[in-house]
Amino acid sequence: MATNDAIYTGTGRRKNAIMRVRLVPGSGKVTVNGRDGKEYFGRDALLEYAITPFKITDTVDHFDVIALATGGGTSGQAGALRHGISRALLEAGDYREELKKAGYLTRDPRMVERKKYGLKKARKRPQFSKR
Repeated sequence: MATNDAIYTGTGRRKNAIMRVRLVPGSGKVTVNGRDGKEYFGRDALLEYAITPFKITDTVDHFDVIALATGGGTSGQAGALRHGISRALLEAGDYREELKKAGYLTRDPRMVERKKYGLKKARKRPQFSKR
């Protein structure tokens, strides 16, 4: 039975997306739901956004990322992945100061506002006619 001593975990959240992230020492490969990161997100910009904590802490090719995504869309999942990687890096080493300064440890509290009755969307009102 093989044991991995160095597995660091973190949970990231953004909008309605939740990412459970595991960091394993490796070459910098990103896997989300069993698929390659570039294939999963479809856009390089989203993957680059998600792995910025590695750039901040100078650990770009030190860890492989294995993530499980639930809920939300691709943009929210990329943000959740960034949050989860940041939390996992806290376990991996002494990176708190850099991550905190960059604002990666703070969960983004913005959520979609609920629809109200009598309105078309959360704030959009029906057209008003004077006559």
